Amino acid sequence: MGLLSLAIGTPIFFGVVLLALGRDEQAPLVRWLALIGALLGLAVTVPLYTGFEVGSAAMQFVEKAVWIERFNVHYHLGVDGISLWLVLLTAFITVIVVIAGWEVITERVNQYMGAFLILSGLMIGVFAALDAMLFYIFFEATLIPMYIIIGIWGGPNKIYAAFKFFLYTLLGSLLMLVALVYLYNASGGSFDLATWQRLPLAAGVQTALFFAFFAAFAVKVPMWPVHTWLPDVHVEAPTGGSAVLAAIMLKLGAYGFLRFSLPITPDAAHQWAPLVIGLSLVAVIYVGLVAMVQQDMKKLVAYSSVAHMGFVTLGMFVFNDLGLSGALVQMIAHGFVSAAMFLCIGVLYDRVHSREIKDYGGVLNTMPAFGAFALLFVMANAGLPGTAGFVGEWMVILAAVKANFWIGLLAATSLILGAAYSLWMFKRVYLGAPAHEHVKALQDINAREFLMLALLAIMVLYFGIHPKPFTDVMDPAVQQLLQHVAQSKLR
Repeated sequence: MGLLSLAIGTPIFFGVVLLALGRDEQAPLVRWLALIGALLGLAVTVPLYTGFEVGSAAMQFVEKAVWIERFNVHYHLGVDGISLWLVLLTAFITVIVVIAGWEVITERVNQYMGAFLILSGLMIGVFAALDAMLFYIFFEATLIPMYIIIGIWGGPNKIYAAFKFFLYTLLGSLLMLVALVYLYNASGGSFDLATWQRLPLAAGVQTALFFAFFAAFAVKVPMWPVHTWLPDVHVEAPTGGSAVLAAIMLKLGAYGFLRFSLPITPDAAHQWAPLVIGLSLVAVIYVGLVAMVQQDMKKLVAYSSVAHMGFVTLGMFVFNDLGLSGALVQMIAHGFVSAAMFLCIGVLYDRVHSREIKDYGGVLNTMPAFGAFALLFVMANAGLPGTAGFVGEWMVILAAVKANFWIGLLAATSLILGAAYSLWMFKRVYLGAPAHEHVKALQDINAREFLMLALLAIMVLYFGIHPKPFTDVMDPAVQQLLQHVAQSKLR
């Protein structure tokens, strides 16, 4: 079995084993098994990095076997510099989420942990799939465990939020399925992504396919105006669900643009780039303003995620190396920072059982260690130089200025807005004298919470101070993708 099959199969195997342990009396065993499964899942991804040939744009660790011979569907996996870090990020965040739910989840622990491990394997499958049908199956299958996580362990309106999440993302994906069937026929009966990327297509066909893919991936990112499901889902989802949704699942849509929209329909991508750039700028500016007026901390960070992901789509569609590299860096950085932000909110919610900003004030007085972590993550969310949040945004802003000064200027306003809503939230929640009796009674973070936040803090600082190892791996694949997109495929 290859490394990528192990990376996909290990968490799924442990998840299935956990589902067989059905009684809450076995919760201690379930938690340890979940942690072992998550750690092994992370361990099998490490050789992907240590054995990766830096400087090569080719797919590596390739596995290929016939799956459904009649329809020429293959079990075809591989990673390049674009997908490698997303695989590693997924495995890392899974470990963090298992630690985060260690004491908080007390009912149906096996189902909770099992769902996250299965979800982890499925998401890695999305990033590694080189067969379009395999990609689609993994892409859609990720909805099931997340739907269960929201619907069972969510808040008071969890059923509404779970249905909204499922329906929005499923309906968008149905158009993608139509596009896949068309490309299968046009390519002579192949689901191979590399074959599709070499396929000449008429301008009208490219446009139709571009918008079919756009419907699926824009909802997943999510882009304005199809972002409205995200705040509702974040508010109702358990802390671990919010962390995985923001850190990994939103990246599935952005990754889809890189594997389908740009290389398969390059002419349509260039033609409709102004539309995507416009929608991205609306996300960056308007949604940032919406975040400023939120009174629920989770909603604020949810809208913040929409704004930050606007940088990702903006970087992709300015069509230069700095922009595309910046988009990838922003995807990874946002994975660390958004997970940390939601987990910090979870730490407070576990103690006070409220996400309303007005119910806090002066938390730093009673939780100084936690407050230090929270300040770091808030600063990273605001784009402070030296943190992960700065690198990708700055690269995309420079790329936007290179393409068009006014686009760059509009994009740069996000640094002001990000600082405004992030620091204003920090001021009202953490600074000043304790505003309520329950704040005075708060206990600082325990060893489990410290470990969880410390691991994320290390990554946020390392990525911000020394991003070169990340960009060195990405650059060859980025250059190859840009060269491919620059070539017309009009038939």
